[in-house]
Formats: sequence, structure tokens, C-alpha cells
Amino acid sequence: QRQLVESGGGLVQPGGSLRLSCVASGVTLRYWDVGWFRQAPGKEREAILCQSSSGGNFGSADSVKARFTISRDNAKNTVYLQMNNLTPEDTAVYYCAAEGGATQCREIDFGAWGQGTQVTVSS
Repeated sequence: QRQLVESGGGLVQPGGSLRLSCVASGVTLRYWDVGWFRQAPGKEREAILCQSSSGGNFGSADSVKARFTISRDNAKNTVYLQMNNLTPEDTAVYYCAAEGGATQCREIDFGAWGQGTQVTVSS
């Protein structure tokens, strides 16, 4: 059974950093495209950054370029999102997603989703 579980969220001060984890079961992430998305209260879910199975990034949101980095640990079947220089505008529920062949970094392009982890940036 395919399942993605996010963790690592929490409360952090502006300028701080967090690393989110997404552990997969029922799917071998090294062969799948992966993506990170987020949704703030009252707003639609938006794409943050996606990465192809070959390791190339695509679809990075302008607001997080140079601050967020996606990586994988194939031995742990886990994908990470390293978030640096966080601001209150980064407060949202963060989701990881996977797809066998995502052509674009959009919500509709991904079929497997986690339940999300809350990130709150506040002083």
C-alpha cells in the first residue's frame, strides 16, 4: 500500500531553519518524481519545488528559490526539504508528493500525497 508520511515541522523563529522529512512505503522513491507543496490558511495549495527521478529540479517557486533545497536518502526511502532563512510568510502546512511521471510541478500532476506537517514561523 502506497503511503507518504511527513515530519519535522514545528515552531521556528524568523531567520531559522527546518528540515522536513517524507518517508515513503509502498513506493520506491528513487524511481519516482517527488515534490513539496504547501498550503496556508485560506489559500490554495501551491508548489514549492519538484525533483525528477534523475535528480533534476523543476518548478521551483520564486518565493523560495535559493532558500529551500530538496534531497533524497535512497537507503531510507526518504525525501527531505531543507528550509533556510524562514519568514512568517512561510507559515503553512507542508506536503510531500510522488508520481511515476510528473510532467509539471503542479498539484494535479501528483497522485500520491502525505497528510502534511505544520510549519509556523513566528517570533
